[in-house]
Amino acid sequence: MPPPVAKPLTSRGPLPSSASRPKRKPATPFAVKPIGAFYVFLGANILAAIYAPIQDCDETFNYWEPTHYISHGYGLQTWEYSPEYAIRSWTYLAFHALLGSFRRLLPFSTKVGEFYFIRYVLAFVCALCQTQMFRVINGTLNPRIALFFMMAMIFSPGMFHASAAFLPSSFAMYTTMLGMAAFMNWRGGLKTALGMFYFSIGGILGWPFAIALSAPFLLEELIFASLSSKDAFIDAFMRFVRGFVAGLLVLLFEFIVSGFFYKQPVVVPFNIVMYNIFSGPGRGPEIYGTEAWHFYIRNLLLNFNIWFLLAVAALPLFFLKKMLSRSPQEGGSVTGLRSIIFMSPFYLWLGIFSFQPHKEERFMYPMYPALALNAAMSLHIILAAFGQSDPKTLIGKIPAKLKLAVVSITMIGSIDVGVARIYGIYSAYSAPLKIYEPLQNSTIGMRGESVCFGKEWYRFPSSYHLPNDMRAKFVKSEFDGLLPGEFSEAKTGFWAGAWLVPPGMNDLNQEDMGKYVDLQTCSFLVDTYYPGSQSSKHEPHYILDEDNWEKVACEPFLDASQTHILARTLWLPNLSLIPEKYRRHWGEHCLLKHKKKA
Repeated sequence: MPPPVAKPLTSRGPLPSSASRPKRKPATPFAVKPIGAFYVFLGANILAAIYAPIQDCDETFNYWEPTHYISHGYGLQTWEYSPEYAIRSWTYLAFHALLGSFRRLLPFSTKVGEFYFIRYVLAFVCALCQTQMFRVINGTLNPRIALFFMMAMIFSPGMFHASAAFLPSSFAMYTTMLGMAAFMNWRGGLKTALGMFYFSIGGILGWPFAIALSAPFLLEELIFASLSSKDAFIDAFMRFVRGFVAGLLVLLFEFIVSGFFYKQPVVVPFNIVMYNIFSGPGRGPEIYGTEAWHFYIRNLLLNFNIWFLLAVAALPLFFLKKMLSRSPQEGGSVTGLRSIIFMSPFYLWLGIFSFQPHKEERFMYPMYPALALNAAMSLHIILAAFGQSDPKTLIGKIPAKLKLAVVSITMIGSIDVGVARIYGIYSAYSAPLKIYEPLQNSTIGMRGESVCFGKEWYRFPSSYHLPNDMRAKFVKSEFDGLLPGEFSEAKTGFWAGAWLVPPGMNDLNQEDMGKYVDLQTCSFLVDTYYPGSQSSKHEPHYILDEDNWEKVACEPFLDASQTHILARTLWLPNLSLIPEKYRRHWGEHCLLKHKKKA
């Protein structure tokens, strides 16, 4: 007698085969309509596009500057774009350069306008991806979980930084939302190939390591396929094949475009992985600094406060709920295994990157949607338990009004802390995006003049902020690492600077003196002065040197060394009731003009 054939899996257990799918369920009602959620996401992201400072100089030198080169023919070049190393994708940049070029076709076009237009489009794309994940969470899990997901996304300082940032990690965050939404959504059939396609786009055009976030969903597919009938297994295999082929097509597209710019065959994602993992001693990202294992825990507490704690608690709370209750999962239509799969990407990403010596805040960006989902699921479990009204239980004996007060105070407090940090970051560090405004008119500065940077080289926002063909240059400071050079402007074909090997580049962060110019050649200079700070030979107080420099524009800039950690972390009003110890202390970030000698 032949063994019984396993039944095809359904959305509550085994996967549906194409021949025996259950009837389509009616759509789950929304706590907030998708169009309303989109407007909320877009509003929050547009505010970030307008006001968020550039936190990482990599965003400037590795993305804004080469994009400026594509669009305007000049810009600063890092060693990563040298054809000798080729660990940055020109395909990713080309899309943004097209956006900037489109803005030039519209009225009142300026380079600063291009900069913000690109940011606005990034904010719009991010809002679309957020809305798609919101819709799927609503239909797959619970409208309340979707609402909590939205709250975590719009009130978190982390999303304020990431939503409109011109970084591959932000781009990978967008595709992570689309990929997770595809894998989670079983309505109308499994979308494995589509999910793999989205993760491939984020990993190949953005950041290769973001593909790791798809691992729990692929594992889920393999587990269910192994428990299915032969036909269902073949269906699963074909979904994998289609997803793999879609990823190969994305890789081919990247290979062609980046190969066109580098004028040589190059697989950029492969080079990125080789550099970050297999560089060998004395090379690799560790030479730019390392952090303790708890760096991301501290960082995520700052950027997500209570949402991060909820995200960490999601899996323990889920198991605790399963142990204490035999009732079906409230408001959901997924099995316990699927819930664990949904929660896993957050833990996987945090675990992998916490063990990497070199750590940066932007490395967490692709995981932010998974963090928000975990936090939302965790909060849903807590509120379901907290809402218990059985007088025989301890929680049931707590008055409903007291419960409401506790929940309201906690959530409002979290939102207040998030907003206070967002405004605190903006008010403290937005000066580098403001001081170049006087250069936008034709009365100050001339075409071809230079704006120089010493110790403030890493605060340069981009060449988009320097009009009239002005160039950014560097003067010697106490910094002794490798500064960016300049793309070649040789007229030997399209974008020759992308394939000509630049001088003085290395992957060891070794200083190249050829990157500096003489201070006397600088028409303008950017510097920061903090009262009481010490000057040095290479870092004099240019702002105080009134014989040689005059102030064009100055903006307050937080003196972090003299400000208490609480005031650095959150915005605190400058009121008499705030103790002096906790008040913010300020320097000034200035654009200076070289005085001409009589």
